Amino acid sequence: MHANVRPHDRFEGVFWVSLEDGSSKLATRNLAPTVSVYGENLVRGDDAEYRTWDAYRSKLAAAILKNLKSLPIQRGKSVLYLGSASGTTASHVSDIVEDTGRVYCVEFAQRSMRELIDTLCAHRSNVYPILSDARLPERYKPLVNPVDVIYSDVAQPEQAKILADNADLFLKPGGSAMIAIKSRSVDVTMEPADVFRQEIETLRKRHLTVIQTVRLERYERDHAMVLANRE
Repeated sequence: MHANVRPHDRFEGVFWVSLEDGSSKLATRNLAPTVSVYGENLVRGDDAEYRTWDAYRSKLAAAILKNLKSLPIQRGKSVLYLGSASGTTASHVSDIVEDTGRVYCVEFAQRSMRELIDTLCAHRSNVYPILSDARLPERYKPLVNPVDVIYSDVAQPEQAKILADNADLFLKPGGSAMIAIKSRSVDVTMEPADVFRQEIETLRKRHLTVIQTVRLERYERDHAMVLANRE
């Protein structure tokens, strides 16, 4: 499939593709040409192959469409991805950082990790699978070098604490963090806005400066993406 491709106006490594039906979708340049990770469309631009990026399957794509101010995940950056699951969003992160970057993928579920290895690691040299619990970062400390960005998407209580504990061990000074807060995983009895405030306060107490909070409604119910920098 051929499509018109143009760079995103703010985020390097992210693109818009205009499809034959007149729709426009986010996309990334495919680091593993001909390989589709989760059934996404592969389209051909003038210079390369691109993968459409489904905001209903990826909270990072949803945040971009909901006017995320900045994207610290960039070419050549190293990223620690907490809760990578089978690799839907991690695959686009891999595309963006390219071969000069690294994506350390931490996932606890063995089935998801097997899928990630089969669909990503078999075709990409910049993805490093780590079967472990993000709540216990000391266990995988020997496997991870200091990183520029931590991206966290874990369905656990104390989500901000999990991110902060990993930041203490792995995030470079001046590095960035992104966390997809799932309010119902933190406390189903609380209003989502109250959960977001609670988790953001935890980040601040742990020396992470919150830059932006983006609600992900339409794409994800009761979720917010928080962008922060390490003090």
